[in-house]
Amino acid sequence: MAGHKQRQWVKPQTPPNSEINVTPLVDVVLVLLIIFMVVTPLLEKDILVRVPDTEVEDQPPPEDPNNQQLVVLLDKDGGYSINTEKVPTADYVNRLKRMLAAKKADEKVVFFMADDATNYGRLIVAMDGAKGAGAKVLAMATELPSNAIIQGTQVDTGTPAPAPTPTP
Repeated sequence: MAGHKQRQWVKPQTPPNSEINVTPLVDVVLVLLIIFMVVTPLLEKDILVRVPDTEVEDQPPPEDPNNQQLVVLLDKDGGYSINTEKVPTADYVNRLKRMLAAKKADEKVVFFMADDATNYGRLIVAMDGAKGAGAKVLAMATELPSNAIIQGTQVDTGTPAPAPTPTP
C-alpha cells in the first residue's frame, strides 16, 4: 500500500463566526435615509381649496308637518295611535294613506312601537296595513323619546320588562 496517500485535514485557524455583520445593515439604512430625505419634500404639494363662507343662524328652521316621522303605536288592547293620535282600527289604513301621500317617495317610512303585551298578530296586521297604505320602509322602534305623550298621558319608557321566572 505504498501508493496510498494519507488524507490531511485542514484545521481552520479561527472558529466559525455566528455574529451578524452590522456594517452592510448600516449602509442600507443610511441609503434609505438619504432617499427619504430627498423624496419627502417632493411629496408635499399644496392643494388650494375654496371653502364657502358660513353663516350662523340663531333660529332653527320651522318644523314642517309633512316632514314629521310617522310612528304607529300599538297598545296592549290592540288599539292604534299614529303620532300620539288615537286612530280607530277601521280608519287606520285610510289615515296612513293620507299621511303618506303628502310625503316624497323616499320619505315614506313608518316606525312601529308595540307594547310588550301586544298580540304579535296585531303588529303584523298593522305592518301589512302600512305597506298597503304606501309605506316604502317599515321599521321597529325600541323606545320612545322620554317626553312622548299619547292622548294627554305621559308614556312610561323607563320601566324595564320583568325578568322571566324559571319553572322547575
